[in-house]
Amino acid sequence: MGMEEEAQIMLISPAEPKGSPVKDQQAAGVGILLQIMMLVLSFVLGHVLRRHRVYFLPEASASLLIGLIVGGLANISNTETNIRAWFNFHEEFFFLFLLPPIIFQSGFSLSPKPFFSNFGAIVTFAILGTFIASVVTGGLVYLGGLMFLMYRLPFVECLMFGALISATDPVTVLSIFQELGTDVNLYALVFGESVLNDAMAISLYRTMSLVRSHAYSGKNFFFVIVRFLETFVGSLSAGLGVGFTSALLFKYAGLDIDNLQNLECCLFVLFPYFSYMLAEGFGLSGIVSILFTGMVMKHYTYSNLSESSQQFVAEFFHLISSLAETFIFIYMGLDIAMEQHSWSHVGFIFFSILFIGVARAANVFSCAYLVNLVRPAHRKIPSNHQKALWYSGLRGAMAFALALQSIHDLPDGHGQTIFTATTAIVVLTVLLIGGSTGTMLEALQVVGDSDDHEYSLTENSDVSNGYIAPDSDEGSSRSRIKMKLREFHESTASFTALNRNYLTPFFKSRSGDDEENDNRARIRGS
Repeated sequence: MGMEEEAQIMLISPAEPKGSPVKDQQAAGVGILLQIMMLVLSFVLGHVLRRHRVYFLPEASASLLIGLIVGGLANISNTETNIRAWFNFHEEFFFLFLLPPIIFQSGFSLSPKPFFSNFGAIVTFAILGTFIASVVTGGLVYLGGLMFLMYRLPFVECLMFGALISATDPVTVLSIFQELGTDVNLYALVFGESVLNDAMAISLYRTMSLVRSHAYSGKNFFFVIVRFLETFVGSLSAGLGVGFTSALLFKYAGLDIDNLQNLECCLFVLFPYFSYMLAEGFGLSGIVSILFTGMVMKHYTYSNLSESSQQFVAEFFHLISSLAETFIFIYMGLDIAMEQHSWSHVGFIFFSILFIGVARAANVFSCAYLVNLVRPAHRKIPSNHQKALWYSGLRGAMAFALALQSIHDLPDGHGQTIFTATTAIVVLTVLLIGGSTGTMLEALQVVGDSDDHEYSLTENSDVSNGYIAPDSDEGSSRSRIKMKLREFHESTASFTALNRNYLTPFFKSRSGDDEENDNRARIRGS
């Protein structure tokens, strides 16, 4: 009997029962292999396209198409269930592992001079503009439902949709900006707005979600505003606090010596995630927190590192953010091809696309008007740059992740409708707008002047930085508005002075001027 039982075990063991640990491990291995193959193909294809200057198919579009093709083949071969099991994808994976390095790299890669030179305009577009776009989109979607043009959603859910779809992700446009060479001011405006408006969109979405869950009435509108400020300001404070703490640690801990560089790099990599988890632990927005941590760590902490550690951390965060972003676009393609979407509400998708175009125009042109009221003649944002800003409003990873979360936040298929509309909008904007960016830049004549202008660190400088003065006739009716805006304008200049005179000497072991002089000395010596 013992021999027979052993023979039976040997015959049964190769075919493990369904759901066994061996089968699960095998499925996970196949899933990881498939993901790696698609990532390799995406990076190689992106390199070939970039090398041959093929601008109608950017890297993000190529990654999206790879996911669509693999998902379509899975549907044809009736293996989509197995592939879905291999991926085993959850929204927590987005928010805990994929989005944090992307958002941190966005803040970390901001160039200080262009950013602070256009700080007032960037804040206006990112905060006021995102609020305008969210409200306009939500209001138009709600009115469209009332007029039976599209699927009807409650007003608060329309505002949630307006908030999540207002998160722009112009990674495709920015990559083409770099390839073709555009005005540094335009690049700073597009990049700075996309970085900060993610934080604004998340705060608006979470605030509207809280309003819906607690059924706030008009009488409690004040508490809604307080809750939004609490989330945004609290997350910002957490990010700034962690960033400044890291700057002091690396300034005084003496880690920039040869035998402690591994420790230096490890601590630097851990601080962003500490910021993210700290904010999430207190019920705030980890994305907002890690964004401002990235900005502070680049401006203050980074210069306190040794040269080898600076090179490592810059390449490390660029690497993981590139992997994460490429994987997100691949997964979006797979998800669109394999998931069950609410394609019955085609009208909702069609009119949503029209409405976000209108909302984007209201955002860009109204904010540009306000910015131009306070800027001197040579600093005004010209109309062709405003049109480029409007055209650069692609939707990407952040909108997709928030839409994925809305499936759980909203009942009765409302979240599924929003998710379907968002994925369709992401695909259309990435493929169509991203693919036509090169033609748009040439038509608007904003190509080829990326390095022709010097930057000053204040917006009220008399030195021209590339903006051409349009004809303007300022009437007396705008004087009161201009006075208020100039107060905000002067506050940005005072922040620059505060940063130069107090923050930089306190948090950095060497000032930016000293580093710049050293770089000039090296150039002369070479």
